Amino acid sequence: MLESRTLFNPFETADMDKPELTPEELEALKKRHIRSFVMRRGHISAAQKRALDETLPRYELPYTGKPLDYAEIFGRDADTVFEIGCGMGETTTAIAALHPEVNFIGCEVFAAGVGALAKRLDEAGLTNVRIFRHDAVEVVRDMIPEASLAGVHIYFPDPWRKARHHKRRLVAQPFIGMLASRIRPGGYIHCATDWENYAEQMLEVLEGEPQLENLHGAGNFSPVMGNPITERPTTKFQARGERLGHGIWDLVYIRK
Repeated sequence: MLESRTLFNPFETADMDKPELTPEELEALKKRHIRSFVMRRGHISAAQKRALDETLPRYELPYTGKPLDYAEIFGRDADTVFEIGCGMGETTTAIAALHPEVNFIGCEVFAAGVGALAKRLDEAGLTNVRIFRHDAVEVVRDMIPEASLAGVHIYFPDPWRKARHHKRRLVAQPFIGMLASRIRPGGYIHCATDWENYAEQMLEVLEGEPQLENLHGAGNFSPVMGNPITERPTTKFQARGERLGHGIWDLVYIRK
């Protein structure tokens, strides 16, 4: 990844119109939505539990349902990137360390991952990251102001492989339309998956969103290396997918 101003402003477009969600789409989002995750009791280490109790309070943002003021939260005016699904925090921490001039807000619901991320941030001495422990759809809907984000990262979300579970996939409408409206013109959304069927769905959904334009041309996936946006550390889920022989698909779209 390169300079943040290059990273978060790859090109400009003359079309600054911002399509609004229809009343039906807004109402659908306000009602109970199908969650992209299922909470299960998982293992949490003593170190992660300690980080949840002792370290997380320094980084956690409570869900209040009120729009965020990034300058107030971080004590500065800076580009802000929103990450949905931080996993065990390796990628979030690495990118935040590379870009101390950028604000990062991560959203993760699983306790082990939140604890691991808080521990990594503390050990790295990072102050440019905050964490939501809440459903990302509700955070975006209620707390992320429109046209305020420099970028969005969605790396290796749960593919929900069975066809009957595809309705739980995060990268779908109307959520992507709402999420796009929170990105400022010239900002970006970067998605990655190791599941081919999900990659095809992501491509279809993102190509169909009128607020977004494919950085690498309509219908194309993005090369991981050689581009300041697409370059990213290898995630735990990516490494596992590669061990299983899966391909890796990245997609980068720019907010018009």
